[in-house]
Amino acid sequence: MDRVRKGDVVAVMSGEDKGKRGRVLRVLSDSDRVVIEGINLVHKHLRKSQRNPQGGRVRREAPVHACTVMPIDPSTDKPTRVSSAVVDGRRVRVARKSRSVIPTQSTGKASTGKATSEGATKVLGPAKAAAAGEKE
Repeated sequence: MDRVRKGDVVAVMSGEDKGKRGRVLRVLSDSDRVVIEGINLVHKHLRKSQRNPQGGRVRREAPVHACTVMPIDPSTDKPTRVSSAVVDGRRVRVARKSRSVIPTQSTGKASTGKATSEGATKVLGPAKAAAAGEKE
């Protein structure tokens, strides 16, 4: 299961744009890189052509390595590590600290419930699932 997906809001953890946040535009899974809106802007030099008669320079986003970004936890609004759990027969991404489900943009289902159902008990183990239930 992918840690970062298209449409996720992520925080940059290292590099020139450390501390900035942005939405993932593309995921390049073959090279473990992501393109984030407004992050790692570079100048692309354009040659004169019929489409662009003057030529010039255009600012556009370049890919950054996926290990330098972390998804934003929807309940705490802070960067978080991601694990997976089975909730209601579906595998979902779960924030490590708050145990809240990270919504998937592609399906349009934004459930913000806790991952403490019977399926989560199987994946997390009874002790961790019980601990997550006590935090509520």
